[in-house]
Amino acid sequence: MEAVDPKAPPAPLTHKRVLKIALPIVLSNATVPILGAVDVGVVGQMGEAAPIGAVAMGAIILTTIYWIFGFLRMGTVSLVGQAAGAGDDNEVSAWLTRALLVAGVGGVSLIVMQVPIFWAAFQLSPASAEVESLTRDYLFIRIWTAPAAIAVYALTGWLVAMERTVSVFWVQLVMNGVNIVLSFVFVLGFGWGVPGVAIATVIAEAMGAGLGLWFCRAAFVRPAWRDWPRVLRRAQLIKMALLNTDILLRSAMLMIIFSSFVFLGARFGDVTLAANEVLIQFMYITAYAMDGFAFAAETLIARAYGRKDPARVRRSSLMTGMWGMVVCGTTAFAFALAGPWLIDVMAKDVEVQMVAREYLWWMVAAPLVGCAAWMFDGIFIGAGRGRDMRNMMAISFVLYWLAVLTLMPLMGNHGLWAALLVSFIARGVTLGARYPALERAAG
Repeated sequence: MEAVDPKAPPAPLTHKRVLKIALPIVLSNATVPILGAVDVGVVGQMGEAAPIGAVAMGAIILTTIYWIFGFLRMGTVSLVGQAAGAGDDNEVSAWLTRALLVAGVGGVSLIVMQVPIFWAAFQLSPASAEVESLTRDYLFIRIWTAPAAIAVYALTGWLVAMERTVSVFWVQLVMNGVNIVLSFVFVLGFGWGVPGVAIATVIAEAMGAGLGLWFCRAAFVRPAWRDWPRVLRRAQLIKMALLNTDILLRSAMLMIIFSSFVFLGARFGDVTLAANEVLIQFMYITAYAMDGFAFAAETLIARAYGRKDPARVRRSSLMTGMWGMVVCGTTAFAFALAGPWLIDVMAKDVEVQMVAREYLWWMVAAPLVGCAAWMFDGIFIGAGRGRDMRNMMAISFVLYWLAVLTLMPLMGNHGLWAALLVSFIARGVTLGARYPALERAAG
């Protein structure tokens, strides 16, 4: 167990420590797009369009459903990290059990409710009869590991809080690696088609959850993990529910902003829509790189909060924020320099290339204006300031829509991009305004 005695001198905050937390997350994120490309590529070898559409559609539906439980990772980092910083080994174990209970209940609920959930998904995103049939085959297989898939969020949160991000990297690598290998075997070797891709993912998710549990075995050394009066303590469950609800509401508003950006962009025609989609991939690259340092902020701030050490909160914020600025500055420079080449690699249509170049400078600006928002997210998650995150996101949400309604009629697609960046700036400014209160509350 890596919880510490709050009376003992804390481990030094160094750049090496920040990088040790951040870099494995950056590397694990790099494996995510590879898996999606392989799954599509494998079914593409079948020589039919319907299997590709079915795998893509099924993956999007389940990813969106599982995304709802993303609060479990963030909330677990905060609660476990603060317990570790306070030296409360028993709560470090108990919080993992609570998170796994939420994952189990959530996963079983999805299995029980799968028919109406998938029906609603197809109503929102209708497809041809063939694609829908294949997608249902895919979904009805994959849904059975919903508890394991959601549990990975909880296990990842616990490992990040304990600064075990190398273990997170191995969980991600094994899950994606097993998935890729078995997809080749089941689809190209056994000829199982779309169900083969689903079965490969089921096995990979189960193995990922199992490996995650093994990496978290230190939590099960102490009997507190199964001390049910402690685990089910009302005050702690309420604390967990409030934090997770606030994070969920904040994340829902953020998802609506990004989803609406795609839908609103469609008003300007297929070429502009495609150009926007190409450029938004640049933002995902930045987010993957930034995640590592935002995770570092989460765990270091949580531990400083657990120690009730405002000075350490400030130093953790400054150190991780500095690295965040380096990443954002580097990606902005890279987009300015290599953006046209990247656009040509991602899109072969000449019209799409030309339009994407026209809007490229918005993506050069995005990392620079979004850096504060991304890093403050990590800081506020670590401090468990879910209410601030929810409220400041609500302000940003309103300002985004005001910008959309004002700027889109005047500037077209440029106005849509401007509105998105307005939401980034608003989040950074509003969370920054709340930061002094966060620091004071640590004392």
